[in-house]
Amino acid sequence: MSWSALLSINNSISPALHRSLTLKPRILSIAPVACLNVDVRAPDSSQNPLLHEKRSSEVIADDKEFIVGTYARSPVVLASGKGCKLYDVEGREYLDLTSGIAVNALGHGDPDWVRAVTEQSEVLAHVSNIYYTVPQVELAKRLVVSSFADRVFFCNSGTEANEAAIKFSRKFQRFSHPDLKDPPVEFIAFTNCFHGRTMGALALTSKEQYRSPFEPVMSGVTFLEYGNTQAAVELIRSGKVAAVFVEPIQGEGGIYGATKEFLQSLRTACDNAGCLLVFDEVQCGLGRTGYLWAHEAFGVYPDIMTLAKPLAGGLPIGAVLVTERVASAINFGDHGSTFAGNPLVCSAGIAVLDKISNPSFLASVSDKGQYFKDLLVEKLGGNSHVKEIRGFGLIIGIELDAAASPLVDACQKSGLLVLTAGKGNVVRIVPPLIISKQELDQAAEILINCFPVLDQGTKN
Repeated sequence: MSWSALLSINNSISPALHRSLTLKPRILSIAPVACLNVDVRAPDSSQNPLLHEKRSSEVIADDKEFIVGTYARSPVVLASGKGCKLYDVEGREYLDLTSGIAVNALGHGDPDWVRAVTEQSEVLAHVSNIYYTVPQVELAKRLVVSSFADRVFFCNSGTEANEAAIKFSRKFQRFSHPDLKDPPVEFIAFTNCFHGRTMGALALTSKEQYRSPFEPVMSGVTFLEYGNTQAAVELIRSGKVAAVFVEPIQGEGGIYGATKEFLQSLRTACDNAGCLLVFDEVQCGLGRTGYLWAHEAFGVYPDIMTLAKPLAGGLPIGAVLVTERVASAINFGDHGSTFAGNPLVCSAGIAVLDKISNPSFLASVSDKGQYFKDLLVEKLGGNSHVKEIRGFGLIIGIELDAAASPLVDACQKSGLLVLTAGKGNVVRIVPPLIISKQELDQAAEILINCFPVLDQGTKN
């Protein structure tokens, strides 16, 4: 049956299924919409029985009693959000420059995302990967069409994506060297990197305080200085390395960017040695830099790319994009996941990718990122506490000469949410990509007004 014949029976199928069966063009004609709207009001959370008459102090007390204490949370209990604004249970408003740690790229309550999730949830949410589903295939098509990759593996998070990349890399080396008793199995990662908290991804994460409580972690990982081309090339030439894991732009590590020369040298060395090059774009990918994929700015392409955070707009998803050469080494049963790529998250992913991949949307990210960075340099460049302001698109870091936590806390009390990064001395700014320049002006004003708190810390 042809696509046109199939789609002609749309009266008998659901809107969600009809939408997912219709392969949309990747480039849309819609214009990006900034999230500042003077008519937007806080969503009514009173209809949620879980929030009825709850106050922050009660929720925080219950959290301490019932939740495993793995998070040092800010004392804010968020109840609802709209656009780039969040609201706590008492109704206080916050301008969100965290976007759920670079997850809510379309902000909170994007109407197209809500529509996609609502319609799909009414039809089919989950069936497992024993069966085929349309949204999973359609999202995979879009990811392949818009990238270097030939195939996609879905999972549920960034750390899962990197775990899969570890397995795929080792399997590829065994597949490529069938006669070798000991094929390459080692890995290279870099200083300040972050690849996840599960045991394999944790072994690739440079911060010792993350690894040491759980040792022994996976062996065979060498950490090299980020940007040290000579050391990386020499180790790759040893023939022992299965794959090199690198973030084109380090987020958790402090908003550091690679150079084209560094990435190109890794690419050439990997090609010569038969080693795989893995780009971790969990935080920096999918429009965050003003490019759909961060590595596009460098003109260097990987064998494997790992994605997660913004892909489903807040629902849990991860993806591993691979070339056909890598995919050919993977067989039935080599890897899998119960929840991964279910119809609900993939419908959300389609809605997100279709918007962000629009060239005008990406251009707006670049424009707003440069605008905000220039504004920060103008307003803060002379501040004695500011060592550097750096960034790419809407992933920006302000490196300080002191711990950033007092400044982050002061901003939160003033209605602005930002993050830390690096060694705790970097303010990390990763707002929804739909943020307006007016909101960026507002954020800069709050941030600047909070800087005196760092002087208080110096006096103490």
